[in-house]
Amino acid sequence: MTYVDAMICPVKTGKRDEYIRFAAEMAAIFKAHGAQSVVECWGVDVPEGKVNSLHTAILREDDEAVVFSWIKWASKGERDSAWERIMADERMMADMNAAPFEGQRLIYGGFEMVVEA
Repeated sequence: MTYVDAMICPVKTGKRDEYIRFAAEMAAIFKAHGAQSVVECWGVDVPEGKVNSLHTAILREDDEAVVFSWIKWASKGERDSAWERIMADERMMADMNAAPFEGQRLIYGGFEMVVEA
């Protein structure tokens, strides 16, 4: 069953181009280790809720945008085996140290796809 890793994080609006370069480098690593696709989305119409929202979930500050990303894998097993190789990839550690966002406010999770239209 198709498996998706999803992430949401805040990124300083002034670091948009830096983030896009970083994300492209990360995507190349994930694809080299078996990801079917990698998608990065810069929030442009993300309303703030009265009780909760993506803004509050990531503790977004006024000068930050909400970024939503996902990585599609053939299965959870494929993802798990790839993840070990990804974490051992020298490019990963070099790139993660240069991440243009605060990792402690990144939210992520793994999901089995149940509908794809």
